[in-house]
Amino acid sequence: MAGAETGRFAPSPSGRMHLGNLFSSLLAWLSAKAAGGRVVLRIEDLDAQRCTRSYADRLEADYRTLGLVWDEGGSLGGPHGPYYQSRRGELYAAALEALRQRGLVYPCFCTRAQLHAASAPHREDGQTVYAGLCRTLTPDQAAQCARTRAPALRLRVPNREIEFQDGHLGRYFENLERDCGDFLLRRSDGLWAYQLAVVVDDAAMKITQVVRGSDLLSSTPRQLYLYDLLGLTPPDFYHVPLLLSPDGRRLSKRDGDLSLDVLLARCTPADIIGKLAYLAGLNPTAEPRTPESLLPDFSWEKVPKTDILVPEELFS
Repeated sequence: MAGAETGRFAPSPSGRMHLGNLFSSLLAWLSAKAAGGRVVLRIEDLDAQRCTRSYADRLEADYRTLGLVWDEGGSLGGPHGPYYQSRRGELYAAALEALRQRGLVYPCFCTRAQLHAASAPHREDGQTVYAGLCRTLTPDQAAQCARTRAPALRLRVPNREIEFQDGHLGRYFENLERDCGDFLLRRSDGLWAYQLAVVVDDAAMKITQVVRGSDLLSSTPRQLYLYDLLGLTPPDFYHVPLLLSPDGRRLSKRDGDLSLDVLLARCTPADIIGKLAYLAGLNPTAEPRTPESLLPDFSWEKVPKTDILVPEELFS
């Protein structure tokens, strides 16, 4: 139904956005707006040491500069706030307690070295599968371990296959026990895990479609399992290809690859949007465009399904 879709931007304010972040954000905006829907801005600042309010404010300014205007969230506020994850801990704690009451949560005292030593490869993406070392600890054993190390908290998962239809990439499935193992809900340093926070927040903010990079595709079955356990309605998922640098590396904030400050020194906002639209198959050339002008051209069928190599000359 037109107007029923609600998409979202969910940036992490740990640095300036790079081209890959912008690519996903543009497609998220177009997907929601082309359906007559709305866009929510949520600031994913769980890690206070890496994420700052100044970066969050900069992100908002960047979105406005590019014409990616949102309808609710961020400093704009709205009915489903707060829109900063650092202020939503009580909601995560309530979800955790609901899972704990069902006997699904247990403390994990494993060090990073132990995790790597006892893990198996995770499918083809190189991630590791938790081997369940702390799953069978008795209460007395857990209390003994807690004297010397603060525990992380994990969710017990069953030998169960989770399958879903991605709106862009098609059918995807994983077996929770085999392909990911018991996963984190809260880290040993007290930080909430992404999997729990994103499920709680997307449900509370009534998000109906999630557009994000294909590097997060494998996290979706875990999130769908949490939606089911918590009695929440999941959104539709659309995973988009990653942008690769000319040498084949995935773009990242850490490397400063094509960050927005570098791009804006070379290009106008309309130039950036037009070039991103060209990479997405929505613009036949790299001519300047505004987000609004792309709405009549938007179709998921036009967007590539495999990772995209960014030509060196495109943003030079």
